[in-house]
Amino acid sequence: MTEPDSTQAPSPKNILIATGVAFAVGLVVLLTAILPAEFGVDPLGTGELTGISALSRAENPFEEQLEMHRTDYVEFELGPFQSVEYKYTMDLDAPMVFTWVANDEVYFDMHAEPAALGEEYAESFEQGNDTSRTGSFHAPFTGIHGWFWENRGLSTVVVRLYASGFFIDSTVFRDGGDYPRAIDPVAVP
Repeated sequence: MTEPDSTQAPSPKNILIATGVAFAVGLVVLLTAILPAEFGVDPLGTGELTGISALSRAENPFEEQLEMHRTDYVEFELGPFQSVEYKYTMDLDAPMVFTWVANDEVYFDMHAEPAALGEEYAESFEQGNDTSRTGSFHAPFTGIHGWFWENRGLSTVVVRLYASGFFIDSTVFRDGGDYPRAIDPVAVP
């Protein structure tokens, strides 16, 4: 035998109270958590107090750049025991993607020098002997960033560099001198 259902529908007064409480709780969550974490707006100061405002300053995958995007192709012929250095002028954190290919093994050194500090502050990122490298690079500081290639063999080697990024210009260091090389920005239709 089953007992009769003794539940009652909530009264209009209880529905209004529950709606008001839900609205108040939602408003508190909005003001103390959502606005500080998502939008960096902290009207009550609780986002800074709890540290939740840091979420709004988290890494954004979009990076605005100061320079126009440029694409570059350059080719160097290196006789036996010849070398060349090729560097881009880049701002702090400017990105670049690159591929360089040689038709025979060369010694390479990917390095950079901070602006106005000179060679003694140069920082090397990768060195070795190979016929190619492909990758991406974010400038760790404002300055010149690029490669030194040296042919340590007895036959002539051709090094081809393809690069695309937010660099300003480039410089070739060869035969005891440095030669600026302008790179046009990508044409915008």
